[in-house]
Amino acid sequence: MTIASSNAMNIAHVLTEALPYIQRFSGKTVVIKYGGNAMTDETLKSSFARDVVLLKLVGVNPVVVHGGGPQIGEMLAKLGKETQFVNGMRVTDTETMSVVEMVLGGLVNKEIVNLINQHGGQALGITGKDGGLIRAKKLKMYSEEDNKTEIDIGHVGEVESVHVSVVNMLVGGNFIPVVAPIGVGEDGESYNINADLVAGKLASVMGAEKLILLTNTPGLLDKEDKTVASLGVAQVDGFIADGTIYGGMLPKVSCAVDAVKNGVQAAHIIDGRVEHAVLLELLTDEGIGTLIRC
Repeated sequence: MTIASSNAMNIAHVLTEALPYIQRFSGKTVVIKYGGNAMTDETLKSSFARDVVLLKLVGVNPVVVHGGGPQIGEMLAKLGKETQFVNGMRVTDTETMSVVEMVLGGLVNKEIVNLINQHGGQALGITGKDGGLIRAKKLKMYSEEDNKTEIDIGHVGEVESVHVSVVNMLVGGNFIPVVAPIGVGEDGESYNINADLVAGKLASVMGAEKLILLTNTPGLLDKEDKTVASLGVAQVDGFIADGTIYGGMLPKVSCAVDAVKNGVQAAHIIDGRVEHAVLLELLTDEGIGTLIRC
């Protein structure tokens, strides 16, 4: 067999392996949280955009929710504004919130939209303020010392409710929605919200088939640093108790578990540093990350 025919056979194998997954997920919604290295490396950015376009072309309905913490930090530094963090959360005063809206709702969002469109998709960017998509409330933060003293960290919010009519309209119009995680409160104030939380809530309310969280790790790692391929919701407490799930992985797993408990069929924590990570996880037998299910 020649090298050319061998390559052709490999391509045919990949396509036939993907076929049942394409059939299973056709017409279903997949919410993807896009962040980490996948947002900053040029090759990975292109890879992600092509994955999203391909999913749409084969009948899956991808909805992208993106982060942008590093980009916000860079812009604040350029403006000479010092950034403060409390318990890992950026203190967001009114001036900082204006920068957050400019970076997330403008620069980052439009770059993702443009990249998807360049690869043949039809993306349209929105924030949680558009169409009343995300109603937010101020996140209450307490001192680590006594867990009672409240600390004001400004315009940092949490999701109070999600109204998906604008997203459904875009999906029905054959668009790929790209959502910046900014919500609006009852008082009209803007709030910056963790993108993982927004993606999880959006997936739940939309009754999504899948929630995919792109991270900078291979997934959930066990005590021997091997990727846990599959994890049931009932196992999570045990993994937390024995220290397998800790630190920055805790909120991601919690977000995934909440989504699965609220109607999402499965959640995936995958390595965004791998080219075509989304396709590999969704359309191959082995996958590349951790699947969380009931």
